[in-house]
Amino acid sequence: MSQTLSTISAGHIDEISSSKNEPDWLKDYRKSSLSVYESLPIETSPLYNKYTDAKKMDPQQVSLSVSTAEAVPEFLQKRLGELENEICIIQIGTHIHKINLPEDLKSKGLVISSIEDAIQNSPELVKKSLEQSDAKNDKFTALNNAAFNSGVFIHIPKNLILERPIHMLTCLSEDGISTIARNIVFADESSKATIVQELYSGKSEKQQAYLELFNTNAAPNSHLDVTTLQMMDQSSINFSTRRTDMGQDAKVNWYSGLFGTQLSRYKIDYYLNGSGASANDSEVIFGNNEQSFDIQTDVNHEAPSTEGRVVEKSILRNKAKSLFKGMIRIKENAAKSNSFLSGRSILLDKDAKSDAIPGLEIFTNDVKATHSASVAQIDEEQIFYLKTRCLSHEEAERTIVEGFLEPLSRKMSFQVRAWIAYLIESKWDEKELTINTDEELAKFVEVEETRYNEDSEIEQHYKYR
Repeated sequence: MSQTLSTISAGHIDEISSSKNEPDWLKDYRKSSLSVYESLPIETSPLYNKYTDAKKMDPQQVSLSVSTAEAVPEFLQKRLGELENEICIIQIGTHIHKINLPEDLKSKGLVISSIEDAIQNSPELVKKSLEQSDAKNDKFTALNNAAFNSGVFIHIPKNLILERPIHMLTCLSEDGISTIARNIVFADESSKATIVQELYSGKSEKQQAYLELFNTNAAPNSHLDVTTLQMMDQSSINFSTRRTDMGQDAKVNWYSGLFGTQLSRYKIDYYLNGSGASANDSEVIFGNNEQSFDIQTDVNHEAPSTEGRVVEKSILRNKAKSLFKGMIRIKENAAKSNSFLSGRSILLDKDAKSDAIPGLEIFTNDVKATHSASVAQIDEEQIFYLKTRCLSHEEAERTIVEGFLEPLSRKMSFQVRAWIAYLIESKWDEKELTINTDEELAKFVEVEETRYNEDSEIEQHYKYR
C-alpha cells in the first residue's frame, strides 16, 4: 500500500522494518530519525534558505511504498544488455534486478549486495555507516535514515585492486512510486576500485523522486574513482546526500555529470580524517527548460597535509537555474593542508540564472586555501569571432562550451570525458540521455583517447590517409 511523503508516519516506518525483518537497533534508529525529519525546516542555513529551490518537491505528489514494480523499462533494455558481462548491480525501483559478481572476485572477498542483505551479513559495517550520518544537520538526511527501503552495499577487501569498474545502475519503477535508497561503499586498506553510478527514470505524470544517501569509507592508502551520471527524465526529482570519510593517504576522485530531473539537490561532504588524504570533486551541470540544480559541496580537513579540490561548472539554457554552495573547513589539527574551491557558470540565454556562494573557514596557520566563483553570459564577441570563421551561432556556442569545460575534463579519464561529452551533445540535440556504448559514443571515446597523446597526429595520419 502506497502513501504520499506528506503523510509519512511511524506506521510506515514500522511496515518497512517488519517487511525486512530488521534488528531492534535499526528500528529505533529509524524512529528517532523520523522525529528529527518532522522537526527540521527544508533548509537549515539562513544564508542558503532564500536561494534554495528544494521546496519545489511536492510531498503530496511523491508516493512511497515498501516495494515497487519490478519490470525493466523498455528504454533500459539495451543498456542492460551491454552490462551483461560487466561487474554490476542493477536496481529497478526498490528491487535488486541483478547482481553480476564473477566467482574469482567473490572468492577474493569482494561483496556486492543489497542493503537488506548487508544488514544481515555485515551489520557492524552498516551500523558504522549509519552512525556517521548526522540527521540533525539536514531534513532529507533524516528522511533517508528513517524511510530508506532499498540500496546497494559494496565492500572492497584489503589489497584488492580491481581492473574493471563496478557499475551501479538505478532506475525508478514504472508505477510512479518513489525510491529512498541507502548506498554504502567500504574500500579497505590499500584497495583500488572504480565505480560508475548511472541514474535513470522514465516519464511520469506526477513527481517521482529518487532520494539517496550515499556513504563512502576509504581506508588508509585506498584509491576510489567514482563517476555519477544522472540522466533521469525531467518529470522526476533527485535528492542526493553524499558523505565520504577518508583515512591516511586515501585518495578519492569523484566525477559528477548532472543532466536530468526537474530538480536536483546534492549535498556533498568530504571528511579528510587521515594525514595525506586527497579528495578531488569535479561536477558538470547542463540544464535547460526550467530545470533547477542545487549543489552544496563541503571539504572538511581534519588532519594535516591533506588536499581538497572542488570544481563545479554549469551550462544553463532557457530558464534553467543553478545554485552552488561550497565550503572549505580546515580544522585546528590540519596544518599544511591545501584546498581549492571553484564554482563557475555560463548562461546561454537571458532567462537562465546562477548563484554561487563559496566560503572558507580556516582555524590554523601554514595552509593554502582559495575559493572563486563566476557567473556570466556568453561573450558575444567570441560568438561574432567564431561566426566570421564560418560557424553557425549554435556551432559557436558549442565550441565555447567545449572550451569552458576543457580544463575540468583534463582531470577525468578519457572514458568519463567521452560520456560527459556525449551526454552534452545528446541533450543539446534533445536526444534520449543514456550512455549506451553504440557506434556514436565510440567516436567520442576514440577522440578522448587520443586528445592528449602527443603521437596522435602521426597515428591518425597513417590511419586516415
